[in-house]
Amino acid sequence: MTKTNAMRQLESAGISYVTYEYDSSDGKVDGVSVAEKIGKESEWVFKTLVTVGKTTGINVFVVPVECELDLKKAATAAGDKYVEMIKSRELEPQTGYVHGGCSPIGMKKSFPTFIEETAVLHKTIIVSAGRIGLQVELSPSDLARVACAVFSDLV
Repeated sequence: MTKTNAMRQLESAGISYVTYEYDSSDGKVDGVSVAEKIGKESEWVFKTLVTVGKTTGINVFVVPVECELDLKKAATAAGDKYVEMIKSRELEPQTGYVHGGCSPIGMKKSFPTFIEETAVLHKTIIVSAGRIGLQVELSPSDLARVACAVFSDLV
């Protein structure tokens, strides 16, 4: 398996993680499908969403796959009046990741990152490893540390 930027960053930070590969050839890369494919409960799997704030610019949010990001709560967490989802065509140039394979770890630049506060209720959570077909499992506190993220009410 080829290591991703996210995996290399975890290793350089001395953070242990578990990887999961799954077959994405059917095109089903939504979080609930990914949870089924790797044999994990969907409440452990989190998705990475990237937004653009009116004044803050790009912000990254990590929320459970079964939940919707509340844009008002996201704006409040980011210290902005308004945020909207980044346009798909802007995702890869800004982050280095494609839709369906966006990790909160190892982006091209460091962006303000926020993790749904309920993540701390889990011993570990699963996020994209930075490539479609690959996930990593790690503790929420390790994710927050490596992504320089804070826990916030987002859903």
